[in-house]
Amino acid sequence: MDIRKVKKLIEMLEESAIDEIEIHEDKDSVRVSRNRHAPVPAQAPAAVPAKEIQVAGQHSAPAAEPAPGPEAAETEEPEENIVRSPMVGIFYEAQAPGKPSFVELGKAVAKGDVLCIIEAMKIMNQVEAEKAGIVSRIMVANGEPVEYGQPLFIIRDQ
Repeated sequence: MDIRKVKKLIEMLEESAIDEIEIHEDKDSVRVSRNRHAPVPAQAPAAVPAKEIQVAGQHSAPAAEPAPGPEAAETEEPEENIVRSPMVGIFYEAQAPGKPSFVELGKAVAKGDVLCIIEAMKIMNQVEAEKAGIVSRIMVANGEPVEYGQPLFIIRDQ
């Protein structure tokens, strides 16, 4: 792995509230973590998605009450239905501002369709559907930071 990429990871870590970044490229992997001197709480609060969207004719709007975190999505859905972030970065729902979203709630996607873009280190990385199905939940809002392994979409079988 290029040392410039590692330095950029360190810079990203210092500029954000993230405590740890792990990147896998082919056979290489790098984990950069922040060494904090403060005691770690026994149980960290679950991250709450900024926008919870569901299929059933409901209007998409920010949740009035705290929505279940990623852990709840994992227990409700089979693992093969959850599309997770392959990296740390910024989530974008469209190719560019003003362009239509790659996917919409309730719409069908085919295997290999682009679902979103995650920007990491000024590189735009496309996230593709690993299976065909219907987009039943979008768990991240446009422009939000995402972490490695964070649930992004739920795609149910047709």
